[in-house]
Amino acid sequence: MSSRQAVRTPGQTRAWDLLLTGLAPAIWGSSYIVTTQLLPQVPAMTVALLRALPAGLLLLAFARRLPQGVWWLRVFILGALNFSVFWSLLFISAYRLPGGAAATVGAVQPLVVVFLAAWVLGSALRPASVLAALAGLAGVALLVLTPGVALDATGIAAGLAAALSMACGTVLTRKWRPPVPLLTFTAWQLTAGGLLLLPVALWAGPAFPAPTPGHLIGLAWLGLVGAALTYVLWFRGIARLEPEMVAPLGFLSPLTAILLGWAVLGQTLTAVQMAGVSLVLGGIWLGQKGVAR
Repeated sequence: MSSRQAVRTPGQTRAWDLLLTGLAPAIWGSSYIVTTQLLPQVPAMTVALLRALPAGLLLLAFARRLPQGVWWLRVFILGALNFSVFWSLLFISAYRLPGGAAATVGAVQPLVVVFLAAWVLGSALRPASVLAALAGLAGVALLVLTPGVALDATGIAAGLAAALSMACGTVLTRKWRPPVPLLTFTAWQLTAGGLLLLPVALWAGPAFPAPTPGHLIGLAWLGLVGAALTYVLWFRGIARLEPEMVAPLGFLSPLTAILLGWAVLGQTLTAVQMAGVSLVLGGIWLGQKGVAR
């Protein structure tokens, strides 16, 4: 090895892993502005299908490898938990609840991961991890909730179930270590999730409107960047980091959505929301520190 080559310390490696993993939910936070600005008349389930299946098939064309044996079942379970079931329930929650309430309900996912990881993986139940999840949840609530929000029982149940689905997918992805490269593993899950979404999208209707350049740009961003790239990074992080470290990074998604609304759409950012930003960042920091000790 050349003397000029830098050798990363374990701390530097972990910081790099956290940065790459956190990039995924940060990009997911752009989904709201992309969908509302470029895909306003496209049915939500159709967007979910076109986000997952083409990206999965494209990655599968590069991977050139199909699951074997028990991995057929595992891939469809993970594809359902991480994509089809999660996205379907998320859309139900989003339709029946104001956006702020839906985001806050979904933000319980890191807290669920903490307890699931302790039960399924035998991870230590760290008070710092629980506190970090609660701090992040409170921060998201301050970011997105507004006074007088009307709550719907079905929407809340769907949001909680979506959070449980994603949490189970995160923990099982860590438990079932794939015998293939991450790109192949991501291709399997996206394709399986897309295939499971296909009948749901066809049943839910209505038909896709005549495509425009904005549609193509929006779907390319959501599929190639917001699915293919980000889930490779996300699953890489799950493989390298503890689930309790990965899950709080999901708080970056609503944080990015709020900041993009402020920067691009000229939406206001109040003092309460700034306090929410601080709580979200504090929860993420505490989650990493609690596991690193």
